Amino acid sequence: MLDQPLPAEQCTQEDVSSEDEDEEMPEDTEDLDHYEMKEEEPAEGKKSEDDGIGKENLAILEKIKKNQRQDYLNGAVSGSVQATDRLMKELRDIYRSQSFKGGNYAVELVNDSLYDWNVKLLKVDQDSALHNDLQILKEKEGADFILLNFSFKDNFPFDPPFVRVVSPVLSGGYVLGGGAICMELLTKQGWSSAYSIESVIMQISATLVKGKARVQFGANKSQYSLTRAQQSYKSLVQIHEKNETHQNDQITDKLGATPFSTTF
Repeated sequence: MLDQPLPAEQCTQEDVSSEDEDEEMPEDTEDLDHYEMKEEEPAEGKKSEDDGIGKENLAILEKIKKNQRQDYLNGAVSGSVQATDRLMKELRDIYRSQSFKGGNYAVELVNDSLYDWNVKLLKVDQDSALHNDLQILKEKEGADFILLNFSFKDNFPFDPPFVRVVSPVLSGGYVLGGGAICMELLTKQGWSSAYSIESVIMQISATLVKGKARVQFGANKSQYSLTRAQQSYKSLVQIHEKNETHQNDQITDKLGATPFSTTF
């Protein structure tokens, strides 16, 4: 299932409040172009898992393995075998991908944690207002990228990562208060364990542009935080679940049967 960003009316810069819960959800926008989500490739025919990866990135992978062995010996293992194996594969795939090597984005592990990534969107559509804003941002602050944070849980890849914008402060682009991102792809309903992290990164980049995201120069940067982003996202999901239940009840009353489950 390809990602469908939630309606712009629900995705404002402000925190989602309880006052919005009674509002009827507008129709989803269907004319947005989306980055095609890539599924995991079969392992058949693959050569060495490190083929096509630069020395610097190979060193990072080796450091991760070393840290994991040390944690095991110290009895301080974190995460799950399932999530760790998948995240290592995702990181290898990214390191060998042309989009990564071409400078479209960069990935850095926070405190060497495989479960906490900072992702820099280094390139967006050059014809977009967001691209122009990033050029101005470079002149003002020396940074011309959008910094995202990906947080993974032990049950990845069966649950999506939690993704938020760290900087700069944006308006539009389906970005919620606190920096959370309003996309069905990042919900349990819209997520697929077959999606690759690179595809998610490129989808977010495209969605920011399609949603006409703009840099808010001079905005208070402290308004973006993990806690506030989680609160905004949780409130939004609750609103949509409530509206979905109400819509299903209406269909049941009309048809006299239980409708198929829908997603927002």
